[in-house]
This record gives sequence, structure tokens and C-alpha cells, in this order.
Amino acid sequence: MLLLKTDFCSGRNYHLKIQLQFQMEIEILQLLEGAKKAKGLTVIIDVFRAFSTACYAFGNGVQRIYPVGDLEKAYRLKQQNPDYILVGERNEQKPDGFDFGNSPSQLLNANLSGKTMVHTTSSGTQGIANAKEADEIITGSFVNAQAIINYIRKQNPDRVSLVCMGYSCQYPTDEDTLLGEYIKNELEGKTNDFPAIVEKIRDGDGARFFAPEKQKWAPSADFDLCLSLNRFDFILKVEQENGLNYLKKISLS
Repeated sequence: MLLLKTDFCSGRNYHLKIQLQFQMEIEILQLLEGAKKAKGLTVIIDVFRAFSTACYAFGNGVQRIYPVGDLEKAYRLKQQNPDYILVGERNEQKPDGFDFGNSPSQLLNANLSGKTMVHTTSSGTQGIANAKEADEIITGSFVNAQAIINYIRKQNPDRVSLVCMGYSCQYPTDEDTLLGEYIKNELEGKTNDFPAIVEKIRDGDGARFFAPEKQKWAPSADFDLCLSLNRFDFILKVEQENGLNYLKKISLS
């Protein structure tokens, strides 16, 4: 947004001072309604675990990711392309026939080099599917937070929408909202206390990763992997080809 500021000085000499200031409008939005309202450069945030998982997949050699909102669409893409791998969850658990759940720890030692991945989740990929008014879309996670911030600064858009997808798009969560605030603070020159953020998440919505009965599909290792701040120096940008959204890895180093 371009703002004009004028100062008029009285006296024999009349001066007009015009100061040009560029101001970025940053808004934090929530859930599917937030995704539908998002405009400008839009960051779809899903810390636990969609867009952390996507970063680890690219970090482990995946060539392309198709993020889809519809489970049946994921199965259809797999049927049409048997070499694709299916990754994702419903109710946090791996759907029938999927190769991996929505879990970074499951991908760390997997042979993903050159693979194409179809990714569907209850939150993050739904946000991408519904952000129809956005000028451009990138994904949001703590593992590449600084790359996201650097990319936004480089693009210098008039408007930034930080969309926190929450738990199954049903209610806001600590981790997504805190990442939205973290990015906003950094862009506005404010400080962040990341260790305090981690503790707040651990005591709040992240506590489920330490429940013994959930370790099969929500292991405690995922908590640490998803909060490994700035582990990756790339962003994931949503592009489109043949009517399908895909994630493009853009390195900022």
C-alpha cells in the first residue's frame, strides 16, 4: 500500500514535503472461512503436520507434491499413476491404501528420491483448495519460517494473509496461530521468544503427541520435527498445471 504524507510549512519560503512510505497490510485469519477470505500473498499454515511433512518430503528427495483436499481425488491420482506415493491422514490416521501417514518421522528414512507425492490432509490441503481469492499461495510451517519471511519481504506485497488452518478446520490451534503471530512479528520488526512458543504449544494443543495411546499415528518425534525452527531454507509455492495444484520448491539461499 502506497501512502502519501504531506507537510506544509508557512513563511516566505513555501515547502511541500512528500514522504513515500510502503506499508504491508498483514492479517491473521482462521480456518476454512479464513482461507476463503484470504487475499494478496497468502500463507496457508499447518504446523501439525501437513506443511512440516511436505518440507521433510522435499528435503528427502521428493520431486513434486500434489496437495489435494478430496480423499477420492487422491485415490484416483494413484490409480492413474501407480508410481505415485500417497501421504496423508483423516482423523490424524493414515487412510487405507496410503503409503505413509501425515508424519515427518515416517518420511525421514524413506527412499523418496525422484518420487511424486499426492498429499491430502484434514486441514492444510483443505486451505489450499479453498483459497480462491489469493494472488499467490505458499505453505506455512516453523521448519521453514525464516524462508517464508524472507520470501514475503522479497515480494513486498501490499497485503499478506496468514491463514491458520487449526485442527481439522474445526477450531484454531496454538501452533498455527503462534506461527501466524511469529511471521507477523518478524515482518513488523518485533521480537519473538521461540522457546516460550514451544513450551506453550507443548502444554497446549501439542500435548496430544505425548499421549501413549496416540503414539502409533501421532508420535512424540513429530512434535520435535515440526518445531525444528528454520531447518529448511526453501518455501513451497502453489502452482497449477493441467488443472491440478502442485507445490514448487523455491530455495532462498
